[in-house]
Amino acid sequence: MTRVFYSPAYVGAGYHFDTTRKSSWIAESLARSPIAGIELLEPPPLTLKQVTSVHEPLYVEAVRTGEPRDLAESQGFPWDEKVWPMVLSSNGGAVAAGLAALEDGVAGSLSSGLHHARAGHGAGFCTFNGLVIAAHAALAAGAKAILILDLDAHCGGGTESLIASDPRISQIDVSVNAFDRYAPTQQARLEIVSNASDYLPTIDRMLDEGFARGRRFDLCLYNAGMDPFEGSAIGPLPGITRKTLAARESMVFERCRRTRTPIAFVLAGGYIAPQLNVGGLVELHRLTLKEAH
Repeated sequence: MTRVFYSPAYVGAGYHFDTTRKSSWIAESLARSPIAGIELLEPPPLTLKQVTSVHEPLYVEAVRTGEPRDLAESQGFPWDEKVWPMVLSSNGGAVAAGLAALEDGVAGSLSSGLHHARAGHGAGFCTFNGLVIAAHAALAAGAKAILILDLDAHCGGGTESLIASDPRISQIDVSVNAFDRYAPTQQARLEIVSNASDYLPTIDRMLDEGFARGRRFDLCLYNAGMDPFEGSAIGPLPGITRKTLAARESMVFERCRRTRTPIAFVLAGGYIAPQLNVGGLVELHRLTLKEAH
């Protein structure tokens, strides 16, 4: 069985938006139409120590209490008392998935809203950076080298800022939108694709370069965004179709299988629009779940 983590607390905040709701849509779809081999489990929430290992105490306290309000709402949506348990649970799912993947080879969480968060504030609907928190947890569990693979439509500038001082964590980031862009380094490699025909070849090349000369990673944390899809409300690139994204998921999981790299996925972006209803968005994210198992 492939362990995938989810809790109703993931959608506890009052703010109704894709990032704060879609994990429940996917969980409901799995109840109606299960994917063989996928087991949904509730993760333990983050501890305060885990959060403050990455984020500044003043910011963490703002998210917990709602004060100062501008800092508590720096990710871009209104604060209420359910935000704190929501982000502890959803980011805890990212940690649980990473640790489960170290044991099982593949795991995941229906978490999203992670990669733009900085040490001292949120950004782009991301409150805490569960990718980096999960990387720290995996390192504490004995991993020596972590790869964060970011295939959200937007750049993972928050992640880049948080891993810069730790050479054990690397990032490969293939985006189609310049939001949250950063100056790439050998540690955090970024490409922004502007033509759909270049999308899959660029990901393939970046993975080739990342795994060049037999380089091994003990864990790949995969930020599996569906917002590059041409019908997404935010971040789309014309010409990136469901077929393109299905091929991308196959490429990523096959690469990890071939290199014997444990992989833990989270959902990342994907936004309903006139061309993409809730059912269509759920089907895009189910591509990741199907390929994972």
